[in-house]
Amino acid sequence: MYSPKMRLTEEERDILQGNRGEALRKVLESIVRFGDVFGADGLVDLDRGVHLVTSFGIPLLGPVFDIMDELIAAGLKTPKPFTVDPRPCDFRNVPVNPVEALVFKKVMYAKQDDYEAQLRAVGLKDGRAFTCACYFEEVGNIPSRGDMLAWAESSAVVYANSVLGARSNRNSGVLELMCGIAGKAPRFGFLTDEGRKASWVVELRTTALPEAQLLGSAIGMKVVEDVPYIKGLDRYLGAELDERAKDYLKDMGAASASNGAVGLYHVAGLTPEAKDEGESLVEPGAGVYVIDDEEIERVRAGYPMMWKDEGAKPTRCFIGCPHLSKAQLYGWLDRIEGSLAAAGRGRVAVPTVLTTAPDVEAAFRADSAASARLKATGATLSSICPLMYMNNPLCGKKPVITNSNKLRTYTKARYYTDAEIQAIVAGGKA
Repeated sequence: MYSPKMRLTEEERDILQGNRGEALRKVLESIVRFGDVFGADGLVDLDRGVHLVTSFGIPLLGPVFDIMDELIAAGLKTPKPFTVDPRPCDFRNVPVNPVEALVFKKVMYAKQDDYEAQLRAVGLKDGRAFTCACYFEEVGNIPSRGDMLAWAESSAVVYANSVLGARSNRNSGVLELMCGIAGKAPRFGFLTDEGRKASWVVELRTTALPEAQLLGSAIGMKVVEDVPYIKGLDRYLGAELDERAKDYLKDMGAASASNGAVGLYHVAGLTPEAKDEGESLVEPGAGVYVIDDEEIERVRAGYPMMWKDEGAKPTRCFIGCPHLSKAQLYGWLDRIEGSLAAAGRGRVAVPTVLTTAPDVEAAFRADSAASARLKATGATLSSICPLMYMNNPLCGKKPVITNSNKLRTYTKARYYTDAEIQAIVAGGKA
């Protein structure tokens, strides 16, 4: 029997001794071993449902499917319903050619249907719970400040920690499901007060609000996995976490988490802990990183060109990685219509996909007027994961453009600012 380093309750020791079943023993031992590696002093009870990062049925994940079968056979499921990252395919709204479809269905995601059945059996919230932005109001997996979580999706973790003031480490895939089954997570890192201190001060000195994706990229590449305390951003976003501020911070955080490994940031005068505790959150001797207009341009200039033909015409544009909020959807509808009108065009020159959570998609489609307007532009709406689309080796070779620094980082998609995206989808040339 594994001898843990951390302190356990009598109930936890009972489970670890196998008195509640072998499957649950394995679950808890996995969590405890993980916590011991990182110096956890014990376990905490989870306050919200977990969010899984593994949403795709790749046949290579055979051991994961075996674990799921064992959990199901033992009758184990999460006490609180969970959400999961987006599905990898949507042939109706993101069409592919027959060969690409064959690769998706028979090679890459051949176990998708089976895996989704397993997810339902162990506690999936419902058939629409596939999004990287589970904290949207329409989706409902919204933690409160101080809630203990065990999430794995990097963009969701950094949002929950920073914007909502909840507490989650950046867990690995499957481990978060184990935590959900047990209802417990090891206490270390972002689950502790000391683990939420900032070791960097970021001073924003730009002449205008930077693109969220570029600011997040700059911060992530500089501080990597450390916690930054960002000063000056509230000059542009204000002192309240309104819809605009939350959408900006969602995208900034996703870029900082993918271009680095940021799991928590504080924004002076804006995010919950920074408003309450101020610069007491900053550790003595913290580094200082100044971001001005020149630094933003330097960061962007360093992005590699991954297209084989730099002058190729884009074959697809993805907007929404992480998924767009409802407000962002309506905003992009207005922008696309405006760009098309300015260019004297009726429909987009580049096939354009707006991605969002299934629940948000359903709410948008229920607005028949807005849905008709989007259809008239030629753009489509989907709840797909753009990254999973680009992971198809055939699709990944295509000249795809995006306003997402996360998608740019993990694939060969080419990054453009929002304004540039508008011009390209209306004009056809990158």
